[in-house]
Amino acid sequence: MIAFLSVAVLLCTGYAWNNVKNLNSNITQLGGLELGGANDGAVDILLVGTDSRTDAKGNPLSPQELKLLRSGDEVATNTDTILLIRIPNDGSSATAISIPRDSYVDVPGIGMSKINAAYGTTKEGVREREVESGTDEKQAEKEGTQAGRRALIDTVANLTGVKVDHYAEVGLLGFVLLTNAVGGVDVCLKEPVREPYSGARFKQGQQTLNGPKALSFVRQRHGLPRGDLDRITRQQVFMASLTQKMLSADLLADPGKLSELQRAVSRSVVIDDNWDVIKFAEQLKDLSGGRVKFATIPVVTEQGWSEDGQQSVVEVDPKQVHSFTDNLLNSKKNPEAVERGDYTVDVVNAGTIDGLASNVANILTNKGFQAGKTASGKADDRNSVVYTHSDDDAARQLAKDLGGAEVRVDSSLPDKRLKAVLTNTYEGPGSIVDTGAQVDNTPASERVGNNRPPITAGTDGPTCVN
Repeated sequence: MIAFLSVAVLLCTGYAWNNVKNLNSNITQLGGLELGGANDGAVDILLVGTDSRTDAKGNPLSPQELKLLRSGDEVATNTDTILLIRIPNDGSSATAISIPRDSYVDVPGIGMSKINAAYGTTKEGVREREVESGTDEKQAEKEGTQAGRRALIDTVANLTGVKVDHYAEVGLLGFVLLTNAVGGVDVCLKEPVREPYSGARFKQGQQTLNGPKALSFVRQRHGLPRGDLDRITRQQVFMASLTQKMLSADLLADPGKLSELQRAVSRSVVIDDNWDVIKFAEQLKDLSGGRVKFATIPVVTEQGWSEDGQQSVVEVDPKQVHSFTDNLLNSKKNPEAVERGDYTVDVVNAGTIDGLASNVANILTNKGFQAGKTASGKADDRNSVVYTHSDDDAARQLAKDLGGAEVRVDSSLPDKRLKAVLTNTYEGPGSIVDTGAQVDNTPASERVGNNRPPITAGTDGPTCVN
């Protein structure tokens, strides 16, 4: 996510347009990945975060850099972060889908394995065979790396049913450099954290993290209630906050930060050589925070076991994943329908029923609206009302989602901001008389895969997480 946003921001500014040749000559590009070919109306990007101890050029990191990253001397190349991002050609919402690193899947040439081993295991197997056949060590390493990337691309395509168009990769150092280049990223924690394995030591509440601290934040999984699934949630809220910052006017207007961003991209980002990044940047120029959404593939259980009974794995059903990605990425709805993610909803409890505002706010978030503020207040009359800056389809959609409410114009509200004022007469979803299944009332922090509300980059501040 950092990789493609960085390139897009650089190319979408006057500064970057004057330095495009320099950037193109410095960024590392890969050939022979056999990408693309699907005419599905979107650009599908596989974004990979590796624990590589080298930079994008293959140069080993210095002892000082390894210490900064809290990395050991391991030489394996595991893909600890795997994201499939779809950016529709028609300008509608971009969607980033996280794949848990321990997902137990069928890897071409290996068989059933954790997905984060597809790259490294394939790479090492090919490298060893090439060396044994007399191939030069350096060339064998290159062939192994190429095969590892290809295996991961094929594995993701088989699991999700989505043909990958482009590939981007960033290592541990790249994550740190790119985070520092934007001046740090805001996050929010529900409780203070102190965990030695990742080096995570954070206070409760909102805070701005620099590169090394941000790396600890997104890598921690020990001590979290849901382990790796909570880590994925952390990664998603971090990327949402980063996306919001990358698309802000403050960053685009700062030549110093853009220059640092260019240096970070040059050293840390790897992309395929068939990527027209200038054309791609044109697609992203009008992308707002609310139009970048995050999701996670559905899982059968996060407490599964490998076939040999030796490894704890995340069990997934490829059929469920195919259905999930198809529904998420290939929306069958009317193209003129409201994009709920573009609108933030404040909910006011104007009655005497405790918890009404938070109940309804959870439900609206699950339906795709951005979470606004919840509060107690007064109503203008006896019935519930939806207020909007100007009468539009989003306000009418919100009223429908609430089971029916009057829509009124309040020009003092910001554009794309809605307010639902609920009284004791409210009988819609989340009300005291709503006795049906209460799945939609489950807090966002407790939901997994296709049962959790979308995280987007359009919120007022970072979402607080475990």
